[in-house]
Amino acid sequence: MTRAAKFTMRVCRLCRQRVELKMRAAGLALLLSLCVGPVQSQDQHWLLPADTLNKGRFWTATAVSTTLYTGTVIGLSTIWYDQYARTRFHFFNDWGEWKNMDKFGHLYTAYFESQWVFSIARWTGIKPATAAWVGAGAGVLLQGTIEVLDGYSEQWGFSIPDFAFNLLGASTFLTQHFLWNEQRILLKVSGLPTSYPDLEIRAVDNGHTTTLRQRTNSLYGTGFFERFIKDYNTQTVWASMNVAAFLPQTSRWPAWLNVAIGYGAEHMYGGFENRWEENGVIYEITRPDYSRYSQFYLAPDIDFSRIPSRSPLIRTLLGMLNVFKFPSPAIEFNRIDGVRLHAIHF
Repeated sequence: MTRAAKFTMRVCRLCRQRVELKMRAAGLALLLSLCVGPVQSQDQHWLLPADTLNKGRFWTATAVSTTLYTGTVIGLSTIWYDQYARTRFHFFNDWGEWKNMDKFGHLYTAYFESQWVFSIARWTGIKPATAAWVGAGAGVLLQGTIEVLDGYSEQWGFSIPDFAFNLLGASTFLTQHFLWNEQRILLKVSGLPTSYPDLEIRAVDNGHTTTLRQRTNSLYGTGFFERFIKDYNTQTVWASMNVAAFLPQTSRWPAWLNVAIGYGAEHMYGGFENRWEENGVIYEITRPDYSRYSQFYLAPDIDFSRIPSRSPLIRTLLGMLNVFKFPSPAIEFNRIDGVRLHAIHF
């Protein structure tokens, strides 16, 4: 396979990733809608889990979840995969792409999907242990479906690293549930979309030029929400540990105050390298101040689910906020700057 063909396949994979992220975002919005319902009296509140299996809630949740899952699979297959040739099931090794930020995205997504489906299962009255297995299974299924579709597409293939991180995310939820009956280490994400400079970038083998802003607009879009879910340069994935849960009950450490470890990466303008093809022209960023590197963070965080409230609605809303890392001061470690202090890191 020629180098130009390889670049074309990488660009195609990036385009597929855009559709995948949009489908995830749509699914996220629909899952959120399942968590909020009409407010009733305290002892009959719509948001409170049923004490025993509630058939009405169970079949409602089953019907809605099945419809959403089926619609998402059909939509993704029709909108994207039908545009490319199908082939026998095969594998694709994308380890190292986007400095594995996409792998941590799989980890995080499978984790919160497992957690939310568990909450929905508990809302129907399913027993905690069974609900935990249902949640973890759903997390693997939702993310694994995309991998299977990739496996039958000539353009890509089933990614074992992606699937491994899907399993790790669901297992992170499941292990904590059976070990502590609570989530003491939360997986979260943070990010603040940014604009890129009009840095001129020249083609490798002719006089064509483009700019970094044009490249990033093409890669990550221009809208706030689109950039938030697509731009790996601005994302950080966190493991947020609840310190109080590991201390004696007599400790004065605030129950809501966590300590978080984060991972991110910078200066990524292509999947594996800062070299890409656009309209048959190959561009490359060679400036040393735009070399790709990983970032590691240490920062305080808030476990919103541990903020006291008597309102089931407020507790639900606070729990939903736990998918995001709270902006706070942070210490960054990377090979370029060594140690950096951030007054506020998003």
